[in-house]
Amino acid sequence: MEKEKFRSMPCFESRLPHLEMFDLIQVSTNNTTPISKTKKQHNSLPSSPRAGRPRIGTERPPPPARLLLLASMAALSAKTIQNAFLAKDGPRTRHNTRYTCDFCALNTRSMHPVQGCRLTLTDTSAKWLNTISTAWISFGKQANISCNATQGTSAVASTEKVDFLKLQNGSDIRGVAIAGVEGEPVNITEPVTEAIAAAFAAWLLNKKKSDGLRCLRISVGHDSRISAHKLQNAVTHGITAAGHDVLQFGLASTPAMFNSTLTEDEMNHCPADGGIMITASHLPYNRNGFKFFTSDGGLNKADIKDILERASRVYEESAHGDKQEQTGVVTQVDYMSLYASDLVQAVRKSAGNKEKPLEGLHIVVDAGNGAGGFFVDKVLKPLGAVTSGSQFLEPDGLFPNHIPNPEDKAAMEAITQAVLNNKADLGIIFDTDVDRSAAVDSSGRELNRNRLIALMSAIVLEEHPGTTVVTDSVTSDGLTTFIEKKLGGKHHRFKRGYKNVIDEAIRLNSTGEESHLAMETSGHGALKENHWLDDGAYLMVKLLNKLAGARTLNPNIGSKVLTDLVDGLEEASVVVEIRFKIDQNHADLKGGSFRDYGESILKHLENVISEDPNLHKAPKNYEGVRVSGYGGWFLLRLSLHDPVLPLNVEAQSKDDAIKLGHSVLAAVSEFSALDTSALSKFLQQ
Repeated sequence: MEKEKFRSMPCFESRLPHLEMFDLIQVSTNNTTPISKTKKQHNSLPSSPRAGRPRIGTERPPPPARLLLLASMAALSAKTIQNAFLAKDGPRTRHNTRYTCDFCALNTRSMHPVQGCRLTLTDTSAKWLNTISTAWISFGKQANISCNATQGTSAVASTEKVDFLKLQNGSDIRGVAIAGVEGEPVNITEPVTEAIAAAFAAWLLNKKKSDGLRCLRISVGHDSRISAHKLQNAVTHGITAAGHDVLQFGLASTPAMFNSTLTEDEMNHCPADGGIMITASHLPYNRNGFKFFTSDGGLNKADIKDILERASRVYEESAHGDKQEQTGVVTQVDYMSLYASDLVQAVRKSAGNKEKPLEGLHIVVDAGNGAGGFFVDKVLKPLGAVTSGSQFLEPDGLFPNHIPNPEDKAAMEAITQAVLNNKADLGIIFDTDVDRSAAVDSSGRELNRNRLIALMSAIVLEEHPGTTVVTDSVTSDGLTTFIEKKLGGKHHRFKRGYKNVIDEAIRLNSTGEESHLAMETSGHGALKENHWLDDGAYLMVKLLNKLAGARTLNPNIGSKVLTDLVDGLEEASVVVEIRFKIDQNHADLKGGSFRDYGESILKHLENVISEDPNLHKAPKNYEGVRVSGYGGWFLLRLSLHDPVLPLNVEAQSKDDAIKLGHSVLAAVSEFSALDTSALSKFLQQ
C-alpha cells in the first residue's frame, strides 16, 4: 500500500473554545459538514454468521471520505497540541478491519511530520484530550483507530530487549506509560502493549481449549488516564492482528469488564470471551497497566506470568518481522449503560420494584475525575435521588483535585466536605476504576476501612446468618469482636491483597465453610452473590438497597439506618502505618534477596516477642507477625511486591502505641539494612 500523504496546513493559534467548534470536518466533493463532538453518530451495521457466531458488521459501509483532522499530539502538560494534518483520502487503518473507516486518527509511529505547523491550546486538560479522542471514535459503530499521546524519548523501542516479567504486579500488569517523571522510563509502550494483548488472546484461546481456529470476542475498556486511548488502540491492534474481534467499551469500570464476560445480550455482542481493563488504579497519572478477566473472574499470579512470558515471545517475533497479521473486527459498545441498568434494577427490586425508591434522598458522589461519574446520571438519578453537589465527575487523567483513592486522607476530606456543605444524606466516593469505594453519612462520619467492612458484614449477616467474613490482615481486633460477638458471624483474617482475600473466601466455600463476603480495608469488596467480583459500585448499591428498603417503611429515614448498623464497633484512638524500607544494596543482605532478608527480620521479631510477658502473638495468623499487648496490637509484615516491611499499630492511647513501637524497634534495630527512621520519628513525637 502506498504511504499516506499529508499536506501541512497554515500555522495558527487558537484557544480551546474556538477549536471545539471545528473538532472534525468531513470533506467530500459535494459538501463540508462540521461534525459536533457532542452529537455522536453511530452507523448500525447488520450481522451475519461467521465461525458459528454472529459476525459483527459485514455490510460494506459507504466509500471513505477525506477528513480534515486536528490531530492531538499531547505534551505531558496536556496543554500543547502540535501538528495539524490534512489526510488525503481515508487511509487503510492499522487494525486491519475489512473496511476502510469514515475517519482516521494518526499513528505516531508511522506519522509523516509536518514542518512549521503548530497549534497551541491554553487552559486545556486531559479531560479534553479524552473527549476529542472519543469524538474521533464516535463517528461509526465499527471502525479502527489510532490516537496516541506522545510517549517521549525514554520509551522502549520495539527492537530493544524488554523484561516483561518486571511488569507483573501480583495479579495485574503495571508500568510507566507517559514520559516526564525523572527515574521512571516508559516501559508500557505500544509495541509492548500489542504483544501483551496478543499474548492474552493466545492464553485465552488455550484456556478455552480451542483448536486455534475459533475467533474470540474480547472486551476492552479503560479509565480516564491520559495514556488510555493510546493503549486502547495498541491493545486493539494486538488482538485484531491475531485474528480476534474487539468490543471497545471506551471509558469503563474494572467491574464492568468482568461483568461483560457474564452478560447474555447478543444485541451488545455479549458475553465476551475475555476482558481487558486498562488502568493503574490510584497510581500517578504517568502510570498505566492491565487487568484481565474471564467468566471465572480475574486472573491469578501464575496466569499473569504465563501471559507475560508469551508476550515476550510475541515481541521478539515481531521485532524480527516473523509476525503474520490476521484480521479482526472492532465494534464499539455502550456497555456501561447496560451495566448501570442492572444496578438500578437491583435497588428497585430491594424496594418492592418501586420506580424511584431513593426519591427525596440527597446523595453526592465524588468520582475523583476517574471512571465513576456514570453513577450519578445512570444509577442515582433514575432511582430518584437528588445529586446536586456531586463533584469531580468529569474524566481527567491528570487527577487535578485529589487522588481517586478511598484510603487517601485528602480524598475522604473532599467527599466529607461535600456532604456537609450540601447537607446531603449520604456521600459516595470511588477510586479511579471503580473497583473500590467508601461512603460518608449525613453527619460527616466516614464509612471506610474497618467501618465499611463492619457495615457490609452487618448487611450480609442479616441475609446469611453465621456466615464467615474474610478480610485482609490489617483489620482491627475491634472488627473481630463486632463480627463475632455482636453479629454472630465468623471473622477469618487472611492476607493483604484483594485477590488473596477473594480466593480465600472461594476456597472456604469449597471446603464447606460458608462465606458470602470478602473484603479489604482498602475498599475492595466482593460478594458471593455477585460472582466474587470486587465491585465498588455494587458495594454502594448494597448500601442503597438497605436505604431503599428502609424507606418503604419510613419515607423520612436517611443514612442513620446505615450508621446504626455499625453501633458497637470498637475503634482505636491511634491508628498508624509506618513503612520500613530494605536497602537491597546493603552489605547486610550478603547478596541475598530482600524477601529472604525480610523473612529473617520477622523470624527474629517472633522469637523476641515470645520472651516478653506483656506481648502475645496472635494464635492464628496468615501473614507477618501479629501481636497484641498494652491495650492494642501491631502487625509487621513483608510487602507483597516491594522491599518494604509495613508496620501497622492500633492502640487506645498514644502512650500505648509508643510502647508497642518500642517493642518493635528493639527487636529489629540490629538489622542494619532496614531503615527504621520513620518509626524513630514517630516515637519521638
